[in-house]
Amino acid sequence: MKQRTSSGVGFLVVAGVLWGTGGLTGSLLAHHTGLGPLAVAFYRLGGGGLLLLAFLAATRRPRPRGRAAAQRILIVGGLAALFQATYFAAVQTVGVSLATLLTIGASPLLVLAAEAVTGRRRIGPGAAGTATLAVVGLALLVGVPEGNRNLTALLAGGGFALVAAAGFATMTLVQARPVEGLDELATTGWSFTLGAAMLGPVAAATTGLRFAVDPAGLGLVAAIAVGPTALGYAAYFRGLRTAPAGTASLMALLEPLIGTALAAIVLGDRLSPAGLAGAALLIVALMLEPLVRDAGREAILVSGD
Repeated sequence: MKQRTSSGVGFLVVAGVLWGTGGLTGSLLAHHTGLGPLAVAFYRLGGGGLLLLAFLAATRRPRPRGRAAAQRILIVGGLAALFQATYFAAVQTVGVSLATLLTIGASPLLVLAAEAVTGRRRIGPGAAGTATLAVVGLALLVGVPEGNRNLTALLAGGGFALVAAAGFATMTLVQARPVEGLDELATTGWSFTLGAAMLGPVAAATTGLRFAVDPAGLGLVAAIAVGPTALGYAAYFRGLRTAPAGTASLMALLEPLIGTALAAIVLGDRLSPAGLAGAALLIVALMLEPLVRDAGREAILVSGD
């Protein structure tokens, strides 16, 4: 069992690293094409979903069948569209740093709370401390913008970010219970294609979907569709088969960590001392999580004896 869980954590690490490339790729795509955030999210979901569907067709994988599979695809597709739309709405309202802090910081806390309420996991001081350490590290890493803010905009942006966090947390909890005959590739392909279909009309009506097609633009669309979307989410859903949902949501914090590192390497951004401290705290929290999880499992086994 421990080996299976470790294998799941490995997939979650891969997912977090791939997601970390999404921010930079999405920024480059938006800058090159002039697309708005919702349009980038549409091409990300649609491109990743269609690529996986093409792969499934080429390898002659059977289509998902049954009511349970159809319900799961519909739920995950709706949650993916909700997460993308509300997160980018938060970015437009309160900025990237605060939207990232609220969305990615709240997600693991919501998952841990849900696991505690439903009895899936006993949340001891170690798990709570690790989650708190990770959120503090995230706050230091991304920073909280200073300056006067309109209260209405702040409340609206915060609300969008928390809805996005709830959407991602719910998707994590839902996918922690696999559906027979529906693997991670089929789930990601069909759900994200459906999510893009839901998101498309909203993006078209607000920011528009057209851009001047050229090799660089197509390459960036392909890059964001393949790495952080098709492969990233397939790896995340695969990891959820054996790793706890709380662990998965914490490992998602690799996304801002990797994204910040790539921005420093590629774009020359420099981290402040607070940012460096936050990165260190995040790394410590992510390294502690497997130890805390195993200690908690052993404590449950001992108490059960």
